[in-house]
Amino acid sequence: MRLFVGIPLPEDIREALTRLAAGVPGARWIRPENYHLTLRFIGEVDGPEIDDVAEALAAVTAPPLDLQLDGVGYFGDRRRPKVLWAGVVANPDLDRLQKRVERRVCEAGVAPETRKYHPHVTLARLRGAPFKRVGGFLEMNGAFQTRSFAADRFVLFESRLGNQGSAYIPQVDYSLTTPMGAL
Repeated sequence: MRLFVGIPLPEDIREALTRLAAGVPGARWIRPENYHLTLRFIGEVDGPEIDDVAEALAAVTAPPLDLQLDGVGYFGDRRRPKVLWAGVVANPDLDRLQKRVERRVCEAGVAPETRKYHPHVTLARLRGAPFKRVGGFLEMNGAFQTRSFAADRFVLFESRLGNQGSAYIPQVDYSLTTPMGAL
């Protein structure tokens, strides 16, 4: 089973992201129901490891988050841009949550992530997209920004690959709650 941990997005935020999905040949746009903020890509996990990961994540504690999307960018280089994304306003609470998720996933036996965490929402995967068009997309949508929104949970998702793209199936929901005594 292919797994990742993410924060689902409110419907109006997904709708705002959907309005960005145009103007780049070679872009495979993410379906609105699949938009999320990734905390940790886990990858292929089998049998008892799945239960170990799910149980380890249940030990993650953190307060609800106030998040906002801001700006767009891409991964890859000018010769081969690979992914278009919407950025996230810097948030120390999000960084702490991501580190807690990372620690628990590693305690469950998953190899540590080697890449630096860069919070984002993937908009499209690119194949052969001309950088001129990618640059035009970035310029036209550089001022993209959403309202602030509350994130009060994170989810362990299964990613099933198919002919129509991936389907992300929630496996376990985890609540973010205000610690006792903190108001």
